[in-house]
Amino acid sequence: MNTEQEKAEITINNFLSKVKHYYHAYEVGQIENAYEVAAKAHQGQFRASGRPYITHPVIVADILIDMGLDVATVCAALLHDTVEDTYITDGDLREKFGNEIADLVAGVTKLDKIQFHNKEEEQAENMRKMFFAMAKDVRVMLIKLADRLHNMRSLMYLSEEKQQVIAKETLDIFAPIAGRLGISSIKSELEDLCLKYLDNAAYQEISDGIALKKNTRQEIVDAFIAEVKKELRASNIEDFDIYGRTKHFYSIYKKMRKQNKTLDQVYDLTAVRVIVDTIKDCYAVLGAIHARWKPMPGRFKDYIAVPKPNMYQSLHTTVIIESDKHTYPIEVQIRTHEMHKIAEYGIAAHWKYKEGIKGATPMDDNLSWVKEVLSYDDDLKDSTEFLDLIRRDISNTNEVYVFTPNGDVKSLPAESTGLDFAYLIHSQVGNKCVGIKINNKIVPLDTVLTTGDTVEVMTNPNAKGPSRDWLKIVKTASAKSKIRQFFKRELKDEYIRTGRAMIEREIKHRGINPAELMTAEAVQAACDRYMLASVDEMYAAVGYGSLSLNQVVVKLISSNEAIYERLRSQQSARKKQQSGRKENSVIIKGVDDLLVRFSRCCSPVPGDEIVGFISRGRGVIVHRADCPTLKNMEPERIVKAEWVNTGEKTTFPVTIEIIAEDKGGVFADITKVIANEGLSFVAINARRDRKGNAVATITVEISNHEQTNQLMNRLLTIPAVINVYRTHG
Repeated sequence: MNTEQEKAEITINNFLSKVKHYYHAYEVGQIENAYEVAAKAHQGQFRASGRPYITHPVIVADILIDMGLDVATVCAALLHDTVEDTYITDGDLREKFGNEIADLVAGVTKLDKIQFHNKEEEQAENMRKMFFAMAKDVRVMLIKLADRLHNMRSLMYLSEEKQQVIAKETLDIFAPIAGRLGISSIKSELEDLCLKYLDNAAYQEISDGIALKKNTRQEIVDAFIAEVKKELRASNIEDFDIYGRTKHFYSIYKKMRKQNKTLDQVYDLTAVRVIVDTIKDCYAVLGAIHARWKPMPGRFKDYIAVPKPNMYQSLHTTVIIESDKHTYPIEVQIRTHEMHKIAEYGIAAHWKYKEGIKGATPMDDNLSWVKEVLSYDDDLKDSTEFLDLIRRDISNTNEVYVFTPNGDVKSLPAESTGLDFAYLIHSQVGNKCVGIKINNKIVPLDTVLTTGDTVEVMTNPNAKGPSRDWLKIVKTASAKSKIRQFFKRELKDEYIRTGRAMIEREIKHRGINPAELMTAEAVQAACDRYMLASVDEMYAAVGYGSLSLNQVVVKLISSNEAIYERLRSQQSARKKQQSGRKENSVIIKGVDDLLVRFSRCCSPVPGDEIVGFISRGRGVIVHRADCPTLKNMEPERIVKAEWVNTGEKTTFPVTIEIIAEDKGGVFADITKVIANEGLSFVAINARRDRKGNAVATITVEISNHEQTNQLMNRLLTIPAVINVYRTHG
C-alpha cells in the first residue's frame, strides 16, 4: 500500500467516525449511503496530489460537519462532483436521494455542457448560476466555499499558472462571499492561502517575522491577559474565557500596504478576545478595561448595538499598555458565546434547516445582497461588466451607518448618497422621492452620507418617477438597477410590442414564416440561452435594446432543426448556381442573405476552421477560428460558419511570411517556387529584421488549405529559408 493510499484511508475512516459522533443513527445511514455512491463513482479517479479523488468530497463534507450543517448538505457535499465528473446523472441522484440533495448538487455543478465564446463568459455564466442557486438555498454556497477551501489547501500540486488564476478568483470572489456570509474561519484561511500564492515573498516575510517575534510578543500578551483577569474578578465578573490570537496574515499584509509600513512598524499583531455569557457582561468588561488602560481614540467600535450586515457582533477597542518602558497597542474583542459562534460560522450558526425553523430569519436578511445581485443581473449582458460588478459589490467592506427617523440603523457602501438610501428603504420610496433631509436639513439628492447621519426621505405619491439623470447620482448597483427597472417596467408593454414586431419583421425578411419558426422548443431554447423567463421577456429585451435582434433570430433558427436544414439546402443551392464567387463559398449558420467578406487579418481559405463575425453595416466577416483579433470582438456577434464545395477556379488571397538568411538569390528562389506551383502573386514586401535575416511577406492566390500547406513545404526546401508561416494580421 502506498503512502497516499494510506493517507486517504485515514482521512475516510476519521470522517466516518466523526459522522457517527455528530448524527443520529438513521442520519448516519444516509451519509454512509452517499459516501458509498460517491466512492464507487469516483473509483479510478485521482487528484493532482496522487490521492484517490474521493478524498476531496470527503474533506469538503468534513469541513461542513465542523460548521454544524445538516445531513442533506453533508450528503450533497459527498456527491457534489458526481454529476460533473462521473457517469452519475441528475436523475440518478433524484431517484436515490430525493430532490433536496439533488438540487444542492445541481446548484454546485458548473455549466460544463454549454459552449462559451471565452473563459470570462463561462465564468460569468457560472457565477450567475451559482447566485441563482444561492438565492434559493444558501447551502449551495456553503458547499462551494468548503470545496474551494480544500482546493486552495491542495493548490501546491497544480502548475504555477493555475495557482495564480485560482488564487486570484478566490481572493476576488469566494473570500469576500465568505465574509459577506459572516464565516470568518473560512474567509481568513482563504485569504492567507491566496496571499501565499499571489505574493509569496510578502507571505514568507510576515510568517518568518511573526515567528521571530513570537516569544517576546507572547510574554507581553500573557502579562496583559493576567492583568485583565484580575480586573474582571475585581469587578465581580467570574464567568469568562480570555485568550490571545495572532491576526491572520492577510489582514497584516493589508495594513502594511495601506499604511505603507514594514512588519516591524506594525505593533498590533495580536488581538485579545474575551468571551462572556451576556451582553450586559460585555459592557461590564469594556468598562473594567477602559478604567485600567487608556483606550486609543477612534479605535472603539460597538458592533453589538450596530451589528455588521453579516450578523457579526462584538465590542472592539484598542488600549495602550506598557512593557519594559515601551508602549504597545493591543486590540481587545469582547463578545458573548453566541456572538462568537456567529463570528466564526456566520450564516451557518443560524441554521434554520437544521432546527426546522419556518419563516423569516436573520439569515434571510443576510442574503438580501444576493437578491440585489440577481436584480441587476438582467441589466448586464456583458460578462466583463457583470464580473467586475460582483467583485466590487461583494468586496466592498467600507460602509457608512446612518439612522432612519425612527432610529433604525441602515448600512450602505461608502460614498452612498441620500438617493441610494431612499432606494435601500424600498424601490417605491426611491421612485416617489422628491427630496432628502439629513439631520433635519433639506440637502441635494447627491449629498454623500456619513456615519451617524439621520436621513429622512420626502416622497410625493403623485411624483412621476425617477429621472434618467438619477443614474449619475446613485452609487450603489442596487439603486441603479431599480431605476433601470422602473423605466423597463413602465414601458414594458411598449417594449414587448416593439420587440415582437422587430423579430417578426426580421424573420419574414429571411423568407421564413414566423409561426413556423416560433415553436415552443425554439422559443424555450432562446429564453434559456439568455436567461429569460418567458417569450414576453424576450420581446421586451429586444425592444429595450438589451438583447440583439440578430442574436435572438439566429438562436431561433439554429434551434429549429427543420428550418435550419431547409435554409442550409437553399443556401447551398444558391452557392452552386453562383459558383466561382468566393463570397458564396461559406455557409453562415442561422444567417442568410447577408454580405459575406473575408478578413484580411488572417486570410482564411477552404479547409481552415472558420467563424463569422456579424459586423455593423458590413455584413458577415469570415475569420480563421484561431485569428487573434477574435479575442477583442463581442462574443455574441460570433457565429458558426463552414465551407461548401468550391471549384479550383475559386481562389483566395493568402499571406505567408518567409524568414531566410540574407543571401543573394534567395528572393529569386522564392519567386521560382511560387511560379512552379502555378500561383499568382498579389503582393510582395521584403525587409530585414533585428537579427539581420531577410523577411519576405508575400500574398498569393490559393484555392484551398492543402495547396497552402504544399506551397509552405516547398518554400522550406530552399536552403536559405529558416521558417515559413501564415500571418495573423
